Order: sequence, then C-alpha cells, then structure tokens
Amino acid sequence: MSKNRVPAVEGMFRMDFDNPQLIGGRSKATGTYYFPKELSGSDPLAEGSTDREEVLLSTEGTIWSFTTASYPPALPYQITEPFEPFIICAVELEKEQIVVCGQMMPGIDIDDIDVGTKAKLALDVLYEDNETEHIVWKWDLV
Repeated sequence: MSKNRVPAVEGMFRMDFDNPQLIGGRSKATGTYYFPKELSGSDPLAEGSTDREEVLLSTEGTIWSFTTASYPPALPYQITEPFEPFIICAVELEKEQIVVCGQMMPGIDIDDIDVGTKAKLALDVLYEDNETEHIVWKWDLV
C-alpha cells in the first residue's frame, strides 16, 4: 500500500511530480514577482492584496549561490536519523528575476554544481511517518 502524499507547506507549489511548479504572486501594477505569493505585501509599490495575482513560476533557473547544511537545522525542521548533510541552492528564475532557495535533490554532490549551473524544479519527500509522505520542492540538475 502506498503512502498518502501531502505538501509539507500548503499552497507553495503544485503537487504534480511530472510538472511541479511553485505558486508565486505578481503585482498587477508593477509586474514584480514574489515567492511565496504572500511576500508581495512587503513591496512599497504594490497597492495591497487587490493588486496581486497568483501565478505559476518558471521551473528552471540558474544557481546564484549555494552552501551545504552539514548539521541538522533547528526545529521545526523535521530531522530524520541519521542526519544526512544536504546542499541548499539559491536559484535565480530568469523570467521573474527572483531568487528562490531550496534543497538540492539527494545524490547531488557539492562538486556537481557551481554558480551558473542550470537547475530545474523537482518534488521530493522531506519527511514521512507511517501513513504520509510530506513533500517539498527541491532543485535538480537540468
């Protein structure tokens, strides 16, 4: 029997493993993109929530920066034992001109990437229990 799959955080991405997309926001007045979509409230040029529209963001971008997480993050991050270090990338979406941070997919080594490496959106299990897989977006190599 397969486990139920749910987003680890509701409303941030489409739960489509074949074509995942982040759910962002865009100011109708300025054309500025946001992720997550609620961040548009911090734009002084935006005219409040009525100015925003929900949009699906690009699925590919360029690694802008990266680092490793060699020790477990603080709570509320769900830690599975034994902890396995992972790579965190900041990927710039060219069309939207925004940078979105996320983990790299398992199996990608720090030597496999560099600033300027192309990355694409993927979905993966963040943590699971007996009945449910909690899914997040991650970055994979193009």
